[in-house]
Amino acid sequence: MNESPLIDQLTNCECCPRKCRVNRLDGQVGFCKVSAGMQISHIGLHFGEEPPVSGTRGSGTVFFAGCNLRCVFCQNYQISQEFRHTRTLTPDELASEMLRLQDEGAHNINFVSPSHMIFQMAESIRRAKHKGLSIPIVYNSNGYDSVDALRQIRGLVDIYLPDIKYLDNAIGQQFSAVRDYADSIPEVLREMLEQVGHLEMNEEGIAVRGVLVRHLVLPGCLENSRKCLGFLADLSLNTFISIMSQYSPQYKACHYPQINRTLTQAEYDEITEYALDLGLENAFVQELESQEQCVPDFAQDRPFNFV
Repeated sequence: MNESPLIDQLTNCECCPRKCRVNRLDGQVGFCKVSAGMQISHIGLHFGEEPPVSGTRGSGTVFFAGCNLRCVFCQNYQISQEFRHTRTLTPDELASEMLRLQDEGAHNINFVSPSHMIFQMAESIRRAKHKGLSIPIVYNSNGYDSVDALRQIRGLVDIYLPDIKYLDNAIGQQFSAVRDYADSIPEVLREMLEQVGHLEMNEEGIAVRGVLVRHLVLPGCLENSRKCLGFLADLSLNTFISIMSQYSPQYKACHYPQINRTLTQAEYDEITEYALDLGLENAFVQELESQEQCVPDFAQDRPFNFV
């Protein structure tokens, strides 16, 4: 990999809040289990994101392998935890893939789980832009990001698509092996909003810039959801939010009785009504049928079932 000032920082990695401080350029790995090479599990058009992201032609998704969380219910566990179906690309190779997606009509380039690969991603974006990439860049993260790292890539990302998973550290520790998610996420969202503002769409309803926050409603954890929505309302009532009902007990969720079931319609309705009561009117909602449709299989050329 050709080094850059950003990638050079991987010699003492602090690219996410874990601050493992390992030398990834020398092949060492921290919590994410990924060294400096970009391990990628899937690149292709994706039609299952929110309407302003997928649009009519699809979002050009790049799924990184590995993760800086350990969500016991992860739907992408094949690639986030088990590193199946991966290949390693250089920044130039990834830049070429981004240009291919643009040529195929993608509305944007959508980096999925980039928090632990943020500097390699940034270098790839710069090279792609130099070669003619002109569509928006989407940073699609779990929300456990380094504010300092986000500031270092300012200007490269057009659309931030973060999760707000928890505002309860005990739940974060139990289900995602993270002790300080609730402490970290508020400043992360403020930084993203300060960089790109609220979601903006063109005349066709396709996102061109801004922040769209996702929240996955977990069964039996409605108080956590209310806390998350309350924070977003305090942040700004103009915040665009996707309230997701797609939870299903994947990966190791069977070992946790509280979440070893799907979400009920009553639970989801309670949370969506709470969002409206707070004044969060820029909300995208899902049908509960998405619980099965959203589970991918990365062994397939087309991991998702969306048409």
